[in-house]
Amino acid sequence: MNIASSRAEATWDDLRAARPDLAAAGRRLLYLNGIGLGFLATIRSDGGPRVHPICPVLTDSALFAMIIPGPKLDDLRRDPRYALHGETFPPPDQDDAFYVTGTALEVGDPAVWEQVALQTLAERSTTERWPGFESQVLFELRVERCLLTLTRAADGFPAGHTVWRAP
Repeated sequence: MNIASSRAEATWDDLRAARPDLAAAGRRLLYLNGIGLGFLATIRSDGGPRVHPICPVLTDSALFAMIIPGPKLDDLRRDPRYALHGETFPPPDQDDAFYVTGTALEVGDPAVWEQVALQTLAERSTTERWPGFESQVLFELRVERCLLTLTRAADGFPAGHTVWRAP
């Protein structure tokens, strides 16, 4: 199934080159607590939505997700479309959010997997790999569009929604 073939998509690096302000705002909201945190939506085999918390990993060039074997992994291998949502937790007087959609591409290169694994551990200030760590499957989350929502104008963005679509 090649769902992405007719959809324009970009890498995180492409987003960063086109809209560095938006990529920086997205990084800030995804990494609000020092590690990547967000909710990943996938499509179940019956066509319904499935949402799980994950810890996305942003490198200098790409947005990644390390997925443990289970329903989420099965979903992405069957239908690679995804949505990732990150926001302020908890919002005392605001509800800023960053949302990105696109296609998840499974990464088979062991060197890239190891690079992302090392960053994942470093973000947690550890070198110890927990049980099941090595069984995770790496996906690059390609960007079709993203949405920044701000309660108040900040950093050159208006209050409300700012949308970017891959060219």
